[in-house]
Amino acid sequence: MNELQLRTVNVIRYVTPLREGGSLPAIAEADDEFLYVLKFRGAGQGVKALIAELIGGELARSLGFRVPEIVFARLDAAFGRTEPDEEIQDLLKASVGINLALHYLSGSITYDPAVTKLPARLASEIVWLDCLLTNVDRTARNTNMLIWNKELWLIDHGAALYFHHSWTNWEEQAKRPFAPVRDHVLLPQASELEAVDATFKPLLTEERIRSIVNLVPDEWLETGADEPAAARREVYVQFLLTRVASSSLFVKEALHARTTFI
Repeated sequence: MNELQLRTVNVIRYVTPLREGGSLPAIAEADDEFLYVLKFRGAGQGVKALIAELIGGELARSLGFRVPEIVFARLDAAFGRTEPDEEIQDLLKASVGINLALHYLSGSITYDPAVTKLPARLASEIVWLDCLLTNVDRTARNTNMLIWNKELWLIDHGAALYFHHSWTNWEEQAKRPFAPVRDHVLLPQASELEAVDATFKPLLTEERIRSIVNLVPDEWLETGADEPAAARREVYVQFLLTRVASSSLFVKEALHARTTFI
């Protein structure tokens, strides 16, 4: 497998805040003349949300899902000086350096399960992915899916991999079923979970997982850590490898949760 790489862009214009959620992402323009949804390292959950966004998004892409291009977005120290909103100015000051951004899908609309019903296979694939990533943020209230050019795109994986907010028992957390799957917006349609498990599990090799985790910048891994970046990086790799190996546990949990809808 070729080594994965992300492009790095320089943010040149803050366009508008996106007020959804507490992390104050924004639409911004970069020096490649594209618009991006910019996720700030200085926001709420800090770099851990960016790490989850990066690993979750690229892992989804590697399984064939449509995910907007993810790039590193460099923010200059002088960038926020003309921003009149004090809250945003503070956020920009706290986010100098490398942030994360996703290509802005102009004209996209939020996926509405009442309007669009997904095929059972695709619904099952997304539920399996979110169980693997322990992504709690794909509910009816906040689907984090977009329809763009008549195709479904997955966005916003920043709430995934929540084990990294408490490192002490990550081995135990890696083997747990995913109880929040009961609130997953697509669970009622996910009738092919066992078939998806058989397809996806062999795709997530150690080589593939390492290539994705290796994208995370050392400085993000070292922020607030008492150990070197390499040690933290290895925990992400081992957590994901353990979850893949234990996938029958979260598939069983999801199948059990589905019985409440049938």
